[in-house]
Amino acid sequence: MTHSLHRCGNTAADRDFVWLMYQSKGINDDDIAGKARSFMRVVDEVGSVNWGDVKSGPVVALPEQQVREKIGDSSRLRGVFTSEEQVAEFLRRIAEEDIGLSVIIAGRLDLILAACRSAGVPPHTINFSLGVFGNTERLPSDTVLEITTMCGHHMVPDGIVQRELDRVCDNKTSAREAAERLASFCPCGIFNQVRAEEILRSAAEAE
Repeated sequence: MTHSLHRCGNTAADRDFVWLMYQSKGINDDDIAGKARSFMRVVDEVGSVNWGDVKSGPVVALPEQQVREKIGDSSRLRGVFTSEEQVAEFLRRIAEEDIGLSVIIAGRLDLILAACRSAGVPPHTINFSLGVFGNTERLPSDTVLEITTMCGHHMVPDGIVQRELDRVCDNKTSAREAAERLASFCPCGIFNQVRAEEILRSAAEAE
């Protein structure tokens, strides 16, 4: 189960794919720092709009070199791609490198399965989010949820998202600047500021 499963909404969902690097304790958890550097060489070549190590933070909030220097044997790297083609190339390269770590991809299942077929990598396990149950009237708007659920630990607060949306609607800030500020709240690096920008812009244009 991954905290990235609960992303919701349709705006730019076809440009939102989370990747996660995971080790299993006592099985493949030796020399994680070295394996992570090999892993990141692939990520760098494919291109990831955001990534981070929860032990230090995301590259949208910290100097990228600082995040890289702090990668250690307890690191768990996570990030986000913006195209199916990136996912396919990433999976193909990771399989070729045979680094020895588990990879999780989260996003639209039809697109991920297509990327797996293209890369020649059959999925090992598929997990689904069953949605939200209960008194859903208490939830924020769909637009706000599209943004807050991009941080699986809910470190991007509803109220701050609404404030940024209001500022974009009032032409007090740009959708891009607002999206980048919101991305800095997510320590994992799986917040997709490119998608957030499109969500904010679409919502402002609809006002």
